[in-house]
Amino acid sequence: MDPIKNPFTPGAGYPPHELVGREAVLEEARILLGRTLRKKPEKSMLLTGLRGVGKTVLLNAIEQEAQSQGYKTIFFEVTESQTMGHKLIPALRNLFFELDRIEGSKEMIKRGLMILRNFIGSLKLNYGEFGVELDPLPGIADSGNPEIDLPDLFLAVAEAARAKNSGVALLIDEIQLLRQEELAGLIMAMHKLQQKQAPFVLIAAGLPTLPRLAGEAKSYAERLFSYPIIGQLTKEECDSALQEPVSLEHADFSQDALDAIYQHTRGFPYFLQEWGYQVWKVATHPYMTRDDVQAAETLVTARLDTNFFRVRYDRLTDGEKRFLHAMATGATPCKSADVAEKLNMKPSAATPIRASLIRKGMIFSPRHGFIDYSVPLFGEFLNRTEKNTCQ
Repeated sequence: MDPIKNPFTPGAGYPPHELVGREAVLEEARILLGRTLRKKPEKSMLLTGLRGVGKTVLLNAIEQEAQSQGYKTIFFEVTESQTMGHKLIPALRNLFFELDRIEGSKEMIKRGLMILRNFIGSLKLNYGEFGVELDPLPGIADSGNPEIDLPDLFLAVAEAARAKNSGVALLIDEIQLLRQEELAGLIMAMHKLQQKQAPFVLIAAGLPTLPRLAGEAKSYAERLFSYPIIGQLTKEECDSALQEPVSLEHADFSQDALDAIYQHTRGFPYFLQEWGYQVWKVATHPYMTRDDVQAAETLVTARLDTNFFRVRYDRLTDGEKRFLHAMATGATPCKSADVAEKLNMKPSAATPIRASLIRKGMIFSPRHGFIDYSVPLFGEFLNRTEKNTCQ
């Protein structure tokens, strides 16, 4: 089969041919964006789900929708190595200058830039000259405390956008990596913005721990946001995600091929794209069968192990690896106490390892006392590629 015509796109955040099974989330985002511009209250969105379910793809699609409705957008991914301020400041600076090119009030832009400059100074960061002479505006977004500064900063951004008949959509990926004080400041800012009916929305994505983290940062977070769960696709949705793109290239999957791919992928979109890509690659005829799926298995396993699983595994300490191997000896979710017992450790001694793995996004707690992998099928990867050292 012609590799250039391969319709599948495995990769981090790569858009598939069609966002099958995500229509309800996209519609919720469309309504949120439309109502916010009309000063009608609506909850911002925090998408939650495991790795590989397509949260980043959804954020990109929602950003396109926001731009089509006239929003200015800011999109960044949280990393452990940089604060939220490092991510926000250059994006906000560019946004203010973009708004400044639109005909209308200049005073709101100038005031917003002054407040942004205060914010930069409070974080002791240096982003060079703004290109305009600005006097200080003391007492606004200059405390160094995100819970005080972010509400003032975001309100200034929203007012500048409103003066230009626009709005602002802030899209954040991997939001669970924010420091607690940053997350608290973000929640407080959204609370103030909603009270002011400001044209500013937050749409973010993170692991299943996100609702708990938001609640711990601010108890009223559950009233400010909706938490759409981005999960696995149904069998019918998987079949559609495979058949529709290949049909455009005058190809087809047999039903037994579709059944086999679903069994391998368990409905996770990233795996679905990888399997589709590799089956197309090995197929010699446009009618792809279960034999083609079997022929592609070695390629798929090698690619997933290298590009999806091992890059995460190799960042762990030996103690964290042993903990994950102990989880893999039985079914998940499993009790944290049982994992500690397999490791011949007291639960109190295993607690720091568990906390570190949660912080690194490798596991999460679906309910009190239980843990599970945040990376789908990770236990199977451990069992097939590494000698289990916990038995």
